[in-house]
Amino acid sequence: MIETIQLAPGFHISRVLTGLWQIADMEKEGTTLDPVATAETMAPYVEAGLTTFDMADHYGSAEVIAGTFQRQHPLGKQAQLCTKWVPKPGKSSKAETRAAIQLSLDRLQVASIDLLQYHCWNYPDPVWLDQLFWLQELKEEGLIKHLGLTNFDAAHVRVACATGIPIVSNQVCFSLLDGRASREMTEVCREYGVKILAFGVLAGGFFSEKWLHQPEPSLDTGATWSQMKYKRFIDTTGGWAKFQQLLRVVHQVAQKHGVSIATIAGKYILEQAEVGGIIIGARLGQSAHLEETTKLFSFALDESDQAAIREAQSRLDPVPGDCGDEYRKPPFLTASGDLSHHLQDLPRPYTPQAGTNGSTQVFSGTPWEGIAGYSRAIRRGNRIAVSGTTAAHRDKLIGGTDPAAQTHFVLDKIEAAINALGGTMEDVIRTRVFVNDIKDWEPVARAHGQRFAGIHPANTLVEAKLVATGCLVEIEAEAELGE
Repeated sequence: MIETIQLAPGFHISRVLTGLWQIADMEKEGTTLDPVATAETMAPYVEAGLTTFDMADHYGSAEVIAGTFQRQHPLGKQAQLCTKWVPKPGKSSKAETRAAIQLSLDRLQVASIDLLQYHCWNYPDPVWLDQLFWLQELKEEGLIKHLGLTNFDAAHVRVACATGIPIVSNQVCFSLLDGRASREMTEVCREYGVKILAFGVLAGGFFSEKWLHQPEPSLDTGATWSQMKYKRFIDTTGGWAKFQQLLRVVHQVAQKHGVSIATIAGKYILEQAEVGGIIIGARLGQSAHLEETTKLFSFALDESDQAAIREAQSRLDPVPGDCGDEYRKPPFLTASGDLSHHLQDLPRPYTPQAGTNGSTQVFSGTPWEGIAGYSRAIRRGNRIAVSGTTAAHRDKLIGGTDPAAQTHFVLDKIEAAINALGGTMEDVIRTRVFVNDIKDWEPVARAHGQRFAGIHPANTLVEAKLVATGCLVEIEAEAELGE
């Protein structure tokens, strides 16, 4: 029997979710699948207990097909439909947010979305917080039942949760190849009661007998988007030879339990801490693998199985960065190897303005900038100075009482100001950190250390009573640009 899990009071999902991203691949030549006929192919999944379907606003006609199934098929009412909103970066409004959610509601033919998962492209631009606040308001209106995230890193899951946004899940890549979610992400999810929904578990089908003992494939022609994407993960973690070593070990465990390589790959992730469910992609009407999927719940991995897999994993090179970084910084582990299929450009969050004596300034819009007569940051020549910055955003304090969350948001604001003036965080040569209570020094320092790993600016941290109520940390920075 397929296991279920409660993501929130009254909201249960199957622990194996059926991913509909391959609908976009099936339609990439310009054809559109018939929604009624394709919806019929969803019924066997529900009959098998796989009642939860995952999709997005950009997965071709996935929302239309799923909505047709739920509205017209006798089994449709048993299904949970989880979708995503992936807005373009840059300025936005509540009206645009409402329009995007209404479009998904219309496609799904529902009055309220079961789980709406939000994706952010650029954390230094605080519009992502505005959009989450607007989504929260739409949830309160009843247009959304539950809010989740997708491709968020641990720091910004912390920021969102600490700010009071009711997040129930974060959907991220997590597999025997990619263990990023097992580190800080697991800790943050445990702290805030968020469940991980893992995709990429089968690495685009590479975790299968089909690829065992096979020569390295050429994916120049005929490959699916998933295969193109996850071959990049294989290359990043050490290449085909190392992947074959891992595949052999997984095959041995699979033979022991009388199941497939794919089943072991899914089972291992399903048993990881804070994982609520795994997402297995389906090419509706072409391949179901339902019997194989149900075997996930027919056995358990013992300690010797887990130890063998962990030892094989240890030979891999780790995927760099944190969850979701593949969509925000090189190496871009996407099907195309860049963001060309996703973005045209990345607008700067702040607009530079001419200052005095040849300087350039940016303003973040906080009322204190006007009252006290200062800019968020100023550039003169190749030097940038960033004013003392707190976790204030418009009329809200971001990060609640979590000092690490406040620090990450402060550093996002500093990064945005430096970016707007032509620099990067790598150009920072000094930071000064002021904590309101010295007891908070360690989480603040650790967050600073994460963001400046490999940069190592000069730094001072002292206790100082801060002016703004509720602010736990204030940081100022100096950067110097190269020639």
